[in-house]
Amino acid sequence: MTPGTTPGTIRVLIADDQMMVREGFSVLLNAMPDIEVVGEAVNGREAVDRVRELAPDVVLMDIRMPELNGIEATREIVAADGTAKVLVLTTFDLDEYVYQALRAGASGFLLKDASARQLADGVRVVASGEALLAPTVTKRLITEFSKLSEAPRLMPSAQAAYGDLTERETEVLVLIAQGLSNAEIAERLVVAESTIKTHVSRVLVKLGLRDRTQAAVFAYEARLVTPG
Repeated sequence: MTPGTTPGTIRVLIADDQMMVREGFSVLLNAMPDIEVVGEAVNGREAVDRVRELAPDVVLMDIRMPELNGIEATREIVAADGTAKVLVLTTFDLDEYVYQALRAGASGFLLKDASARQLADGVRVVASGEALLAPTVTKRLITEFSKLSEAPRLMPSAQAAYGDLTERETEVLVLIAQGLSNAEIAERLVVAESTIKTHVSRVLVKLGLRDRTQAAVFAYEARLVTPG
């Protein structure tokens, strides 16, 4: 925690090569009582270094940056740091690069024209350990790019992990990928929502995934859910 940071405050790093974007987001986020911008980065390589130096809770990551793009920077941050969550910034909500960033370990994405409230709420959601993407957006985004002929297949290690899931856990995984919330899954399976939360947690642990977004990506790549 940097000097002067209030305990419980969400610490944010902004990585974008455009100064106006960095300054604008800094002003919006620092106006929130529970959020503090602790640093900025002008490219992906600097973002990786700053995460190591500042240990932020959330990184707002632009995808198209010089030296090291946001996808590779996300991959390095996720591999090296178990706590920092990456929130991708993009201009278009159906951007192939966003899909690649999600596969690299990003917890969600925000459009650059998001309102101050959407930006702050997004940071809070990701900081809490949840995936930012609304279920309908998750489904639409992943469906779009799982249609690609070069859509990746599961690695052998992932196939082995998938085999460890119980029948009910597999069922829950499919419903996550279909865009259902915990409450909706509970209603569909006629069980308590707390039971579904337990199943979701076990699925994430067994598959070595960070959040529901990664679970949805996994389900599509495992061909448990087909596009359309």
